[in-house]
Amino acid sequence: MTSPCTDCLDARLAGQAPASSSPGAAPPHHPDPAELAAAAAAHSAERPHWVAIGALTLGVFGLVTAEFLPASLLTAMASDLGISAGAAGQTVTATALVGAVAAPSIPLLTRRLDRRLVMLALTLLLILSNVLAVTASSLGVLLAARVILGVALGGFWSMAAALAMRLVPERLFARAMSVILTGVSVATVCAAPIGAWMGEVWGWRSAFVAAGVLSVVTLAAQLLTMPRLPPKDNPDLRVLGELLTRPGVRVALLAVLLVISGHFAGFTYIRPLMENVTHLPVPAISAVLLGYGIGGFFGNLAGGFLAERSERRAIVAGGSLIVVLAASLLMAGESAWVTTVAVVLWGFAFGAFPVGFQTWIVRAAPDQAEGAGGLLVAAFQIAIASGAIGGGMLVDHIGALGGPTFAAAAITLGTLLTLRHGPRMKTSA
Repeated sequence: MTSPCTDCLDARLAGQAPASSSPGAAPPHHPDPAELAAAAAAHSAERPHWVAIGALTLGVFGLVTAEFLPASLLTAMASDLGISAGAAGQTVTATALVGAVAAPSIPLLTRRLDRRLVMLALTLLLILSNVLAVTASSLGVLLAARVILGVALGGFWSMAAALAMRLVPERLFARAMSVILTGVSVATVCAAPIGAWMGEVWGWRSAFVAAGVLSVVTLAAQLLTMPRLPPKDNPDLRVLGELLTRPGVRVALLAVLLVISGHFAGFTYIRPLMENVTHLPVPAISAVLLGYGIGGFFGNLAGGFLAERSERRAIVAGGSLIVVLAASLLMAGESAWVTTVAVVLWGFAFGAFPVGFQTWIVRAAPDQAEGAGGLLVAAFQIAIASGAIGGGMLVDHIGALGGPTFAAAAITLGTLLTLRHGPRMKTSA
């Protein structure tokens, strides 16, 4: 049985007046096109587009897979192209730096375009990047491929939350972001080991061929499932400046800088700790890191569940757990069992951060979600770089326990900041 409101909406969308039981009803009203468009938008907003969310998830998986592939293929790439491993490693740096610039820039440059077209264009850039990587005969071509990937990566992440907010009702936003971010977790688990295996069997270019095929499948899925999404926010430089004046946005970005820099300071240097403090063999280290990726997959789902109820609690829970785990590594990192459990649970706890912060930032600026998303991605990139640098300095000065030390201090500050000033769910009167 349909409600009277549903009957009215269906009738409006059909261009008819709702049926009236009154014998003296007024003549049928024919709404104008603007009224029809508004009614259609309201109707669409209440109908979640989960297949489109699935296509975005596939896009995340393809982007993060392409981003992570060089880590497992670095030696083979360097040998084939006749360059040093250090030079080949700059392909990763190029992607990160360009992504940090592209994140706030893409929403500005494309503000008058349908967001569906922008997303399809970013996926085409992903395809082009993989094609260039497969055919690269020099470091210059490979760097060009990675620069293009950085544009696609930064552009996608800047708009992912804003798109999810338009594809599902607000009450389902955190759940939709959790689904999208499972693409990151699956790529984290699969990209490195599968890329290394394919590189060993068929050569390093075969891994990028597979990534290219995946990106073509992604493009087809997006073409078939994503609805038209006319531009909504219209961000510009003035808007970005205005966003930084909002307390909720400023606090969210500061919390990202603290928490994410702490995470990457700890995790970037977790292998030296396992080698030099725990003294694990290489196969065991690989297994523990696989456990970290699997933990992240389930942590992302749990983080989405918590963030749907309170993004503040999700971030505080993840941060508190990582602080405890970092402390356990500082006190008992020599134990193989303690280290294994700590690293796997660290992956689980980290899963709460991406969905928690994405939910926080778009709810802090729902009217400019794309601009706020760009600022969030830029803050993530700055936090990653500062965490790697700060953790590296501590590791050089005090040894492999420097990473967990930095992580414990920075994440404690970020967690306390979120606990005190993070968003609280509104209660009905």
